[in-house]
Amino acid sequence: MYNFSKTSVEKLKGLHPRLVEFANKLLEVSPYDFCITQGIRSVEEQQKLYAQGRTLPGSKVTNCDGIKYKSNHQVHDDGLGYAFDIAILIDNKINWDSKNYIKVGNAAMEIMKKYNVEWGGNWKSFKDYPHFELIGGRK
Repeated sequence: MYNFSKTSVEKLKGLHPRLVEFANKLLEVSPYDFCITQGIRSVEEQQKLYAQGRTLPGSKVTNCDGIKYKSNHQVHDDGLGYAFDIAILIDNKINWDSKNYIKVGNAAMEIMKKYNVEWGGNWKSFKDYPHFELIGGRK
C-alpha cells in the first residue's frame, strides 16, 4: 500500500474532510502510487490557468475564470476546497499517460459513489484525468 508524502498531505489541507477521506481511500485502491499536485488554489492561480490557451501560450486547461465561475479548487463560502488533482508516480517519476489515469479512475468507481465524488475523466466537455471533486461543490 502507498502512503502520501508530506507535500501531498499539505496539499490536502483545507479540503472538505469527505474529500480528504476519499483521497486516502483512492490511494488504497489505486493500481499506481500518486501524489497530490493541487488542492486549494488562489484566485490568482485560477486566473493564470484560465488565461492559458487564451491570452497565455498553451492549451486550455479550465473553463473556470476564478471570479464569475469559481473552480472547486478555490475556497468556497464554508472555507473549504472541493477538488484535488493527482500525478501518477511510476518508478518515482511522474507519468502523464492517460491510460494509467483511466485505470485509477476505473479502480475508484465504487468509492466515488460512496463519497459523492466525480472524476474529470468522465466529463464530456473535456477530459481532466488527474482531477477529482465533490459533486455539487460549486456554488
